[in-house]
Amino acid sequence: MANILVVGAQWGDEGKGKIVDFLAEEADIVARYQGGPNAGHSVVINGEKFVLHLIPSGILHPGKICVIGNGVVISLEAICREMDELESRGIHIDRNLLISDRAHVIMPYHIALESALEGNRDGGRIGTTLRGVGPAYSDKMDRLCGIRVVDLLEDEMLEERISYNLRRKAIYVPPESLPDKDELLKSCRSLRERIRPFVTDTALFMNQAIKSGKKVLYEGAQGTMLDVDFGTYPFVTSSNTSVGGVLTGLGVGPRAIDEIMGVVKAYTTRVGKGPFPTELKDKTGQEMRRRGVEYGATTGRPRRCGWLDMVALRYAARINGFTRLAITKLDVLDAFDKIKVCVAYEYNGSKLTDFPSSLSVLSKCKPIYEDLPGWRSPIGGIKTLKDMPPNARRYLDYISERLETPISIVSVGPERNQTITL
Repeated sequence: MANILVVGAQWGDEGKGKIVDFLAEEADIVARYQGGPNAGHSVVINGEKFVLHLIPSGILHPGKICVIGNGVVISLEAICREMDELESRGIHIDRNLLISDRAHVIMPYHIALESALEGNRDGGRIGTTLRGVGPAYSDKMDRLCGIRVVDLLEDEMLEERISYNLRRKAIYVPPESLPDKDELLKSCRSLRERIRPFVTDTALFMNQAIKSGKKVLYEGAQGTMLDVDFGTYPFVTSSNTSVGGVLTGLGVGPRAIDEIMGVVKAYTTRVGKGPFPTELKDKTGQEMRRRGVEYGATTGRPRRCGWLDMVALRYAARINGFTRLAITKLDVLDAFDKIKVCVAYEYNGSKLTDFPSSLSVLSKCKPIYEDLPGWRSPIGGIKTLKDMPPNARRYLDYISERLETPISIVSVGPERNQTITL
């Protein structure tokens, strides 16, 4: 197996968790490089559903080492809760988990700050998960405010940083919403002991492992269209969800990536605010949501649903340099007589074929569709491409040809074994 990066090609929720779980069988290491507990990767194994927020999906495979890189922001409460949940379900965590000593920590005051800011923005809410991820990344870039895992382990540094942060956050957050300093210190000292055995220099570990020939699966959170630089800013996440985030989020070089697999849902969904050109607010969109169980794994919010957006996908393919594609949730389209694909946008009488940077332009774009025939046949039990209905195969070929990228994996259901390899 090559060293493979799995990256979302849309607005997240493409099914990366399942694809990582499927590919992890052949990997030695599964490494997460960005995001925080705002991510939710769902994996279904023999009817049992696992939802992971911080720990890589590879943890569900015995013998795999899972790495949480320096580019991830970690909630101590969330990761301890996640470890407890996995342990209670028979997934043992010991030497199979490594946490970067350079990763930044989400504190309770980050959550309080995010709640205060989201409720008082003059321009309206961004639609975050309110997990404190954005403020934690802001503190990281502020430099004087950020608390890394390594700082968490040093009492003097920890107390100094918490005192400073509580004073600064009090400018924006009502005092009653901020945690008590002594209680926060006590909580941090208790929780840090739970993660201490897993903390290490993961960049050193990754480079040594790659040099020794270990096979790595890189796991991203969210999707390209939520990238802080290349997504639909400001309605994005606070990290680089695209290919560049791997290098800074794990401390590996570009030659450590052999393949870049773009995960593409067979239609399009989005959670939160922001323009969504192919959004369907009618019965068709509702049927997609029902059939795809399109509710956020982290928040439970209903996802906005729409037809496949090829303009956005071409943009994501260009940004990331996809070498392979994984198509997910193809079975959700079983019910439709006709399937639409957005091939361009109409904006003020002009035709746009490239994804615009301007949010005001994008919000006024109307999709230009091509119609493809549906297959009206259940495909959840199909095991090979040759058994796929002809129109379903044509739909896959259509996507592959227009993105100029071969398809390697097709998911036809939530279970691990409902996966076709090409």
